[in-house]
Amino acid sequence: MEGLDEDKYIISQMNLDQAPARRRVREAFIQIQQNLDHCLFKMTPSGVKTEERYEKNSRGLEIFSKSWLPESGTVKAIVCFCHGYGDTCTFLFEGIAKKLAASGYGVFAMDYPGLGLSEGLHCYIPCFDRLVDDVIEHYSKIKGQPEYKDLPCFLFGESLGGAVALKIHLKQPNVWDGAVLVAPMCKIAADVTPAWPLRHILIAIAHILPRQKLVPQKDLAKLAFREVNKRKMAAYNVIAYKDWPRLRTALEMLRTTTEIEKRLQEVSLPLLILHGAADIVTDPSVSKALYEKSKSVDKQLKIYEDAYHAILEGEPDETIFKVLDDIISWLDAHCHSNQARQ
Repeated sequence: MEGLDEDKYIISQMNLDQAPARRRVREAFIQIQQNLDHCLFKMTPSGVKTEERYEKNSRGLEIFSKSWLPESGTVKAIVCFCHGYGDTCTFLFEGIAKKLAASGYGVFAMDYPGLGLSEGLHCYIPCFDRLVDDVIEHYSKIKGQPEYKDLPCFLFGESLGGAVALKIHLKQPNVWDGAVLVAPMCKIAADVTPAWPLRHILIAIAHILPRQKLVPQKDLAKLAFREVNKRKMAAYNVIAYKDWPRLRTALEMLRTTTEIEKRLQEVSLPLLILHGAADIVTDPSVSKALYEKSKSVDKQLKIYEDAYHAILEGEPDETIFKVLDDIISWLDAHCHSNQARQ
């Protein structure tokens, strides 16, 4: 990060293992983030109200959540966001959420336990299914509120969040009106997984040292962001997890993607799948397999030529806006079809 004063630099070097430190760092950098020269930060649609909350879940963990709602007019539907690996809902997703809210959607997001501003050891996922249950618990409360309980509800999952969204659907097959999956982590690409001999060694060690950061990993920003300037801005996502993956977390992600890949034919809800053709973080061929094998009658697959993994954050502005328009058009069409059935 360029141009930091000494105080900001010291704060940026804090150990982020626990939530209080992550919250302090986010507070120190929020103004800098909002002034970045990124199209998602420069988009400032009017008529959007936001709210941030901390609330303890049934496991006693303090969960951070945020909402973006249209200030006037009726809410067409609610969109529940599932963020990616190591990420938070407080950085570039802000621009995406504001665009959706300005288009009439109630957008809700949360940081998973151990990620972003939520309580827990940073990016430690001891059980992926438990994480999914935490997300279900949070969004079920929102969907059950009187003002939202009769509205269409959609999942929106990006990268690892795509795996979260699919697992939610597999646990709740008749609850959601559709899912938008952006570069979903149905399979981790071979370029970012350790070779098989090392993988088996790490699996064995994970049972003894589950929290240790021992899984070799390439620079994900370099692999995910096609535009160099936008890639540099990823460094300002100061509470994102940037160390090597913890052993148990890596093992859980591998186990989950293996499970999802075997259960693609069980997916039955309306789908919009969007993926960059040049993605070497999550495998676009499995998005194609999801499209072909799922029993969903209503499904669309959009592949963006030359695009990398971060199609909503790291591509040229025109690509980002095209992906956003595709998502909003699909949501609009499915709100209308849902109303027609009622």
